[in-house]
Amino acid sequence: MSKIPMKVPLVEMDGDEMTRIVWQMIKEMLLEPYVDLKTEYYDLALKKRDETDDQITVEAAEANKKYGVAVKCATITPNQQRVEEYNLKEMWKSPNGTIRSILDGTVFRTPIMVKGIEPLVSSWKKPITIARHAYGDIYKSAEMKVKGRGKAELLFTGEDGTEERATIHEFEGDGILMGMHNTDRSITSFARACFEYAVDNKQDVWFATKDTVSKTYDHHFKDVFADIYENEYKAKFEAAGIEYFYTLIDDVVARIVRSEGGIMWAAKNYDGDVMSDMVASAFGSLAMMTSVLVSPDGCFEYEAAHGTVTRHYYRHLKGEETSTNPMATLFAWTGALKKRGEIDGINELVEFSSKLEDVSIKTIEDGVMTKDLVQLSNLPNKRAVNTEEFLMEIARNMK
Repeated sequence: MSKIPMKVPLVEMDGDEMTRIVWQMIKEMLLEPYVDLKTEYYDLALKKRDETDDQITVEAAEANKKYGVAVKCATITPNQQRVEEYNLKEMWKSPNGTIRSILDGTVFRTPIMVKGIEPLVSSWKKPITIARHAYGDIYKSAEMKVKGRGKAELLFTGEDGTEERATIHEFEGDGILMGMHNTDRSITSFARACFEYAVDNKQDVWFATKDTVSKTYDHHFKDVFADIYENEYKAKFEAAGIEYFYTLIDDVVARIVRSEGGIMWAAKNYDGDVMSDMVASAFGSLAMMTSVLVSPDGCFEYEAAHGTVTRHYYRHLKGEETSTNPMATLFAWTGALKKRGEIDGINELVEFSSKLEDVSIKTIEDGVMTKDLVQLSNLPNKRAVNTEEFLMEIARNMK
């Protein structure tokens, strides 16, 4: 059979460890037999980032802006142990953080639901989408240790030389400091992205911060969301039969476990990071979570929501068999190919991507799955297979 053509390349961002191996298997077994795959390739493995002083990450993000759609493999964000293990020049920043900062986008994460794997929260019947602001806060913070007595201040120097000061703390001894920021432009983009996504998917939006404690920083997020909703989206929400409401993050945590799901939970950067992991785990597994970064100018970057599966990689290096779940990585590819097809008007590519997702889900529902899902599944006839066997079963079902 002739392969499905592509007009514009995907930006392909390769990654690290076990997910890098799974990445290649997915391409060879499930994509290349059907699609004339065109990609602009960037190797974001940790050694390559170190060789290029992390410039390759910036180049990949700029290529994403140029071509509009990217697919990214999981990558290592190094700590001190990794610096020593890989003999790095320095402790490079998170490549995801760098890409998100350049694109100034919002991350939408939604669980992949399959029959036979029930959420740990019994009331959840529909997927919960986490909308995570992907700029600023702790990921763009400045930090320092301080020694001895002294006063710490926030200082803003305007372009005209005027200064604003606020005392943070008067230290009596050693301590630590952190300064965070965000911008109206980015917060506005975040709000519009959430509201647009909600209208497209007909989901209620719950937005939460801690404005009772953070009366300026968090409260400003609340005000921006309220203003944009009232002036730009209220009528659209009413027409779609959906609602928007704001509450404290503690209240959302209490409400979410009593809901049936089917809503979007919008959260600031770090809140969204933590809560998306919580939601994914409660639905079953981080390996069963889709993730897409959407920029305000219409760029998309699809990725797996989990890490590089280090433990499995070390076993793989010893020649041992592993049963790494490839679903999130596979859905990153199908999501990116589907979006590329939609933008370029290639219906075959859209249909292929949707079919591959359906077949992958049905493979699990037929009882063939990786070991992490066997522990969660209540199907009567289930069989644990290794990663290659699982992908081979999907390939057979596709044929």
